[in-house]
Amino acid sequence: MTVVPRLVLSAPSSGHGKNALAIGLLAALAERGVDVAGFKLGPDHVDAAYLGLASGRPGRVIDPRLVGIDRLAPLVAHGAAGAGLAVVQGSMGLYDSVGGRPEQESTAAAAAALRSPVVLVVDVAAMGQSVAALVHGFRSYDEQLWLGGVILNRVASSRHEGMLREALDDVGVPVYGALRRQDLPAVLPSRRHGVAPVVDDSADAIRAVRRLGEAVAATVDLERLLGLARSAPPLPTPAWSPEEALGTFKAPANRPLVAVAGGPGGSFSHPETTELLRAAGAEVVVVDPLRDEALPVGTRALVVGGALPEAYAEQLSANRRLCIAVAELARTGRPVIAEGAGLLWLARELDGLPMCGVLDAVGVSRDGVVAGYREATAQTDSVVAATGTVLVGHKAHRAVLTPRAGQRPAWSWDGGAPEGFVWRNVHASQLTVHWASHPATAARLVAAAAADPTSEVVPAQSGEVSV
Repeated sequence: MTVVPRLVLSAPSSGHGKNALAIGLLAALAERGVDVAGFKLGPDHVDAAYLGLASGRPGRVIDPRLVGIDRLAPLVAHGAAGAGLAVVQGSMGLYDSVGGRPEQESTAAAAAALRSPVVLVVDVAAMGQSVAALVHGFRSYDEQLWLGGVILNRVASSRHEGMLREALDDVGVPVYGALRRQDLPAVLPSRRHGVAPVVDDSADAIRAVRRLGEAVAATVDLERLLGLARSAPPLPTPAWSPEEALGTFKAPANRPLVAVAGGPGGSFSHPETTELLRAAGAEVVVVDPLRDEALPVGTRALVVGGALPEAYAEQLSANRRLCIAVAELARTGRPVIAEGAGLLWLARELDGLPMCGVLDAVGVSRDGVVAGYREATAQTDSVVAATGTVLVGHKAHRAVLTPRAGQRPAWSWDGGAPEGFVWRNVHASQLTVHWASHPATAARLVAAAAADPTSEVVPAQSGEVSV
């Protein structure tokens, strides 16, 4: 049992302002000296990154589809260790699920698994007394839901606010704050930049988070919200541990140096990736694919996480020295794992721009985004997984590759042709996997990094990793 004061922020649907409010709430409390932690439900690296920037500790994705509903509480306990408040930002509407399984994958289901009170953020710009019926309906729809109260967004005037508060008081729902229409400006950098402004410690990103924190501090009753969060019971499970997740895997005697793509403000991978690599015995260093012209001296493996933005193709291409270094690392048999746009970086070219040339494939950007979960089966033994391993991943990309897969594909899934590339010790795919759901990947990578690179794939010893 782990004590973690916590709240889940949700909304009737997307577009009510819960992202800005979650970031602002964390920033406001951090400014007051409260140790806070931020989590994002759903496969959204960008929201998680800004939650991390606001809180001062890594923002984490705790997607029920990617990690399993039973891992949510352990991961929150781990990521919020020692914190005075954990804020979990929901996805879409409170009862929505992309996969059609709201009983397992909705924000409401996650709140139940976390035994957490829910605060509903409601855009009331075009609403009067009907807000009471709306909120009462959300509260009554699921008797197991703990609806702790609401925050009103885009209130028109003091008179409007009074009308809304009176209506909600009639149905016994507390109001923790009311923000006017101009209080939450669109100050965050464009989403086309992805997590890059956070990873780069961009001044624009820092100013935007500070601005949201000031807005929330001026309009939300922070002390009452903290009181609600502290009323949550202890989490029902112990904290997740990367060491325990690796089971009896024996770290190699030498500590292989693993470079992880990122910058001064974090990496393009889930935080658990780095934690698992260190627990498996690796020395982890960050390499910036946009600015560093060489891999760190002694690099024996490279991980490029799925949050690397596609929009930075020109900068990736222009960094020719690093492209050459990455190609040489792969050619000599060192392990390389590339997810999402990392696969495009390893290709011969993207939109006519030369890339690393590790893979004989060409990427072309298209209109529209290919996005969704995939239950994928490993088609080839690799540093990621053994043949036949089934994992759930997520993909979100505009660019497509020709060919879609190499002679040794990475994955297959129902309704699609084989995808991704396995070449020597390279595993590259547009599918992003949350390593907390498959810690064996860290063990396999570290074992391969520590081994003689003339051996193509060095899997972890059978039975030594608990998954």
